[in-house]
Amino acid sequence: MLDVVLTPARALEVGTDVPGRVSLRQGGSAATTARWLARLGVGTTLICSVGRDPEGRALTAAVEADGVQLRATRVAGERTGRIGVLVSPGGERSFVADRGAADRLEPGDLKAGAFSVDLLHLPAYSLLGEPLGLAGRRAIELARAGGALVSLDLSSVGPLLADGRHAALRLVRDTAPDVIFATRVEAEAILHGHDVAEMGELAPLAVVKRGREGASVFAASGEGKIAFDVATKPLAAADTTGAGDAFDAGFLAAWLADEPAARHRPASLHRAVVAAHRAAARQLVTAPKELGL
Repeated sequence: MLDVVLTPARALEVGTDVPGRVSLRQGGSAATTARWLARLGVGTTLICSVGRDPEGRALTAAVEADGVQLRATRVAGERTGRIGVLVSPGGERSFVADRGAADRLEPGDLKAGAFSVDLLHLPAYSLLGEPLGLAGRRAIELARAGGALVSLDLSSVGPLLADGRHAALRLVRDTAPDVIFATRVEAEAILHGHDVAEMGELAPLAVVKRGREGASVFAASGEGKIAFDVATKPLAAADTTGAGDAFDAGFLAAWLADEPAARHRPASLHRAVVAAHRAAARQLVTAPKELGL
C-alpha cells in the first residue's frame, strides 16, 4: 500500500489550509512487518498484489531493498492500493483506505512452495472481503499443511468489526492462530468490554499492545496459564505509523529464535516483548524514506 501521510503543523481549520508535510511512503501492515523481519535477520517472503503502475513498482523495489523475497501479483486494471494517513499533533492517526489492487489477490495466485516456512503472519485485513479473504484462508491451509505456525494481528477496529463482533470472533476462531496480536482498543472491541485477559482464550499466545505503557502477555503452557505485563520506556512520537507492525516483527523474530519447548516460558516471552518494543522504537525514531515517485 502507498501511504499518503498528512502531518499538519497545527490544528486543521475548516475551509482553509494549514502548513505541514505531505509524504509518500511504503505502507501496508504486512509489508511493514515483512521489512522489519528482514531487517532483523529473518528470512522473509511477502505475498501481495499491486497495480501495474509506478506506485506498485516503487513499493516493490522498496520492500526488496530490505532483503524481503517478494511474490507480488500485478493486477491489470486496478491501481496500487493507497491509504490517506492524517497524523494528529499527538502522533495518533486516522485513515482513509482506497485498497485497490491490494484486495485482488486470489487463492490461485498462491504457490504451495512459498509456504514451506516456520510461521505465516497475517494482518486481519488479509482475511476480509473477496477474493483477498479467500486467499488469506488458502494461505493458512497451505502453511498448516507444511507444519507452520500462524500469527494474526487484529489490525484495525473498523474493518474487523464491519460485520459485527460475533463475525469478528468467528473469523479469529476459524483462523485458530498460534499467536494473536492486538492493541488494547482492538482487544476491548472484540471482547465487548470484557477483561483483555480473555484474549488468551482466542490463541495459545496473546499479546496486547498498550502503546506507551508496554504490553500484556497471556499464554498457555505446560505449567498452566501465564499472564504478565511488561512495562517499557515511553517514547514521544510525532507519527506512530507502522510502530505496531514493527512490534510484531520484533516479537516474532525473538520468539522464533528460541527453542520450541522454551517459547511459552515467561523469560522467553519477556525477551520477545522487549525485542518488540526495541523494533517499534526504531520505527518511531527512524526518519521514513519517501518513495521516489
